[in-house]
Amino acid sequence: MSLQIIGSGFGRTGTMTMKQALGVLGFGPTHHMTEIMANPDQLRHWKSIFSGADVDWADVFDGYRSQVDWPGASCWQQSIIAFPEAKVIHTERPEEDWWASFDGTIGKFFSLSDQLELPSEFREIFATMKDGFLKDTFTDFTDRASAIAAYRDNNRKVREIVPADRLLVFNVADGWEPLCRFLGVPRPDTAFPHHHPRQEFWQHFGGEPE
Repeated sequence: MSLQIIGSGFGRTGTMTMKQALGVLGFGPTHHMTEIMANPDQLRHWKSIFSGADVDWADVFDGYRSQVDWPGASCWQQSIIAFPEAKVIHTERPEEDWWASFDGTIGKFFSLSDQLELPSEFREIFATMKDGFLKDTFTDFTDRASAIAAYRDNNRKVREIVPADRLLVFNVADGWEPLCRFLGVPRPDTAFPHHHPRQEFWQHFGGEPE
């Protein structure tokens, strides 16, 4: 199995919605941060990637038809070369909306992660991610202007680098039509997935800390 879809959008741009939507359309399993949380053995790949080692990308995403969310989204430039036939879906939302969501979830989590009571396997996963894609992506993920600048820069690079015929820039609020048209599949009869992002995010960690 080879990746058919590469997700280049930052976390908090509707990536969990995309994971579910791609499953409905037959492009699952979809790699997402939650896959690493459920399968900690995958962490060995990301330790190698973040250390700068050469990796076999087919091995990294073995068993998956698609990828969305971090950490995979931090490696889209490598993935589009490793999987030349894959299409790229770049999820975006208005940058102020993205910042509000990121700051209240991923940003808050990593700011507090050393103080939270986490299972040992989660602690290792997120220490690796904090020292990996988070530092590689952001100069200061706690600073609004700096984080938005990184978000904007990634959006620009995707548009500049990915060939237009391989790329869909997608807001999950637009639903099935543009997604199905891009992928060349029929629109399903089911409603487009909808999530309550902040609440669902913190449920993974026993609730949002005060």
